[in-house]
Amino acid sequence: MGLIIHIFVKWGTRSLLTQQMDNDDLSVRVWKTILTRAAVGLLLGIGTVIIGLRLGPPAMILYLAVVVPIVSINALRRSLHNSGGGFEEVPPRRRVLRTLALGGAAAALPGVSLMAPSKASAEVEPARGPSGRIRQWGMVIDLRRCDACQSQGTPPQCTLACIEGHKVPPPMEWIEVFEPEVAGGGTQFLPMPCQQCQNPPCVNVCPVTATYSTPEGPVLIDQDRCIGCRMCMAACPYDRRFFNWGKPPVPPEASLAHYDPEHQVGAPMGTVVKCDFCPDMARAGTLPMCVSGCPNNAIYYGDLEEDIATNGVEMISVSKFIAENNSYRLKEELGTEPRVHYIPGHGELVGRDPESEGRLPTIWPWADRAEGSVNWSR
Repeated sequence: MGLIIHIFVKWGTRSLLTQQMDNDDLSVRVWKTILTRAAVGLLLGIGTVIIGLRLGPPAMILYLAVVVPIVSINALRRSLHNSGGGFEEVPPRRRVLRTLALGGAAAALPGVSLMAPSKASAEVEPARGPSGRIRQWGMVIDLRRCDACQSQGTPPQCTLACIEGHKVPPPMEWIEVFEPEVAGGGTQFLPMPCQQCQNPPCVNVCPVTATYSTPEGPVLIDQDRCIGCRMCMAACPYDRRFFNWGKPPVPPEASLAHYDPEHQVGAPMGTVVKCDFCPDMARAGTLPMCVSGCPNNAIYYGDLEEDIATNGVEMISVSKFIAENNSYRLKEELGTEPRVHYIPGHGELVGRDPESEGRLPTIWPWADRAEGSVNWSR
């Protein structure tokens, strides 16, 4: 039954491809993709049968109702160029189809999980402190020093540094500066990256383990696995996840970057992306881009296990600093246990009046964009 559903959708894909390319010769690349998808359909059918025999009819029905349609629809969508102008090859990294198809075979083997841990997480050796313990990255944002770069006459530099370093496409802002009101009148500025929760709802709901917590603490996304269901986006209480609705409007040189879940330049269309907390930079001994980009030194980054953090100018004891300055975390009542702490304030240490409202809008600095890229709004 799963095989019939999947082949039917793939037949539609092939028909659409042929119709779109009537005026052009079908290349070897196109036929190779079609044959590959036929093999995927066969594997999904085999997986359906094995799941039914191994786990029973309820599991098979769930597999047919959720997994097969998601995989099929995503494959159909990605088969057509986002702008409607031609064929777009499915990236060879998309191992998720093979993983889902063989899930039933894995279920038939004793002691084998339906979904193995992310390959990316297994390949990275976590950083360790002098004590030998794995480092636990965390962040403290001192709102007494944040004026959204009003004093600089620029948009927030933490956001711009992140955009430039990660080639973040518009309209995404992985660290976004909001302006909520404060008690007694006026406003404050609140930079908000991914909160890197210790009890992350996004990880709990991802059906293919594409989003996962690393031993060092950051929550990452393996876009090679992501099927674009966006369940993690719905589960995130901080609205800090973003979806690639089309080919991202990034500079052409971004296509030369090596993709990695810890540095998501080149994340493909149809996947979710977000702030990755720059653990690769921390292990290399450098500060994340948002920290080094802040002209007021408002952002501290460090190791919660060793109880130290720095803004690039001074070192602090994290536990002492947050205790003495009445820190808080966003939406603590939800039990998500964020790794980002805030020191309350409205920019007073850099001379900001809380009645001085407004900030300059975020800009994306590149003029040239990759061929075929599209724009969208959140």
